[in-house]
Amino acid sequence: MTVVGFVSLIVGVVALVHYYLWRRLIRATTARGRTRRVLTWILAGLAVLVPVTLVGSRSEWGHFLAWPGFFWIAVMFYLTVFLVLLEIPRALALLVLSRSGRRRADVRLSRRMADRRRAHAVPGAVPVPPLSESSLVASPSKPAPVPGDAASGDAPSRGATRLSVEDPPAALTPPAATGPGVGSPAGAGAEAIGRRLFIARTAAAVAGVGALATVGNGVRTALGDPVIESVRVALPKLDPRLSGLRLAVVSDIHLGPLTGTAHAERIVRMVNSLEADVVAIVGDLVDGTVAQLGTVARPLRSLESRYGTYFVTGNHEYYTANGPGEWIEELRHLGVRPLQNERVEIAHGGAVLDLAGVNDVAGGPTGDGPDFERALGGRDRSRSTVLLAHQPVQAYQAAAHGVDLQLSGHTHGGQMVPFNLVVPLQQPVVSGLGEVDGTRVYVTRGAGFWGPPVRVGAPPEITLLELRGEGP
Repeated sequence: MTVVGFVSLIVGVVALVHYYLWRRLIRATTARGRTRRVLTWILAGLAVLVPVTLVGSRSEWGHFLAWPGFFWIAVMFYLTVFLVLLEIPRALALLVLSRSGRRRADVRLSRRMADRRRAHAVPGAVPVPPLSESSLVASPSKPAPVPGDAASGDAPSRGATRLSVEDPPAALTPPAATGPGVGSPAGAGAEAIGRRLFIARTAAAVAGVGALATVGNGVRTALGDPVIESVRVALPKLDPRLSGLRLAVVSDIHLGPLTGTAHAERIVRMVNSLEADVVAIVGDLVDGTVAQLGTVARPLRSLESRYGTYFVTGNHEYYTANGPGEWIEELRHLGVRPLQNERVEIAHGGAVLDLAGVNDVAGGPTGDGPDFERALGGRDRSRSTVLLAHQPVQAYQAAAHGVDLQLSGHTHGGQMVPFNLVVPLQQPVVSGLGEVDGTRVYVTRGAGFWGPPVRVGAPPEITLLELRGEGP
């Protein structure tokens, strides 16, 4: 898909979502007039803010849009989710309302007809033709002829009482059949409209409160301390002397316009507290150039480990204006060793572990993609190999090269539920420990966030992974 096609798709989806929000939150809950017009223009402005934020946040001029723009993207998403979930209850409520309205109309009709029958049963009353529903429509009363009135053309019998179907005596008219808006089609319609408005406003309120509460809690989670996940992984070929080797795994830090130096400092502090033998940064470290984020990344020089800190590129390193090359050099200055389709030997307890790293698949179009043969070819296959590869999907090639364990990120664990249900369409493992064609794969949820500063159902993570043999 071309860039123009991708942008057109995003704009189309954003427009469709905002039209849906307009129908459910504005059109269904307001009457025509100034209030509806003002709310419509506000929603239109927010719709424009979404693509502007996605483009502008990658440039210095658009950094100020990051907080309001990404916050609205999160709220927009969860408003849509809640409203879609409420569609069935809303439809059921409207169905109950419709049936209830018909039952009330039938009861009113029955009562009116019964009242008419009682009125006509008065001794001396003239026969009345059967009533139709249309005869119940309110109409101006016609004065009844009085005894001896010449206009009547007929003198009534002495002592007889003459009744008019259109105007029964007030004493025989039941109170429930009188009064504005009661027992009339106009009154019933107004009542039904009022109840439909109540249902629409209730659904909008529930969706609004649910979305804001979800996003608020997600912001607190995303900006809070990552969770330390301690994981033991058994490898069949692991030399017993390597058992207990510990790797601190961190990915998707996403230093960018919504993070500061404090974000990097916190991650460094937490990683150092693990006292790991090896630190592995598995891609998506930055969302900007060295000129923009060099000072923000500077705390990485303080990372501590027994055998060093290693890095492989993620897809976002290839999205920066100057590409990953400048960050490769910057990380070298910070004491972080990039593994660009290469491997190193980790000697521990008299045994050796092969630690390899491959570039992300996003580098393929520029000739800087993963090269598994270069990274893994010619090694001693009797030794265990741990591979750093940003995307879990790379495990298929890793398995073909006999890798024992692959460490990945990229998925964020879905970051915001229900995206975790979509990730498996592209990646074989969403988060945690899995297996692909006999190769163990551990996918960390990442220590940062991308886009909205929101995490729902997938808290940020730093992993302390301990290798174990499968022997007795």
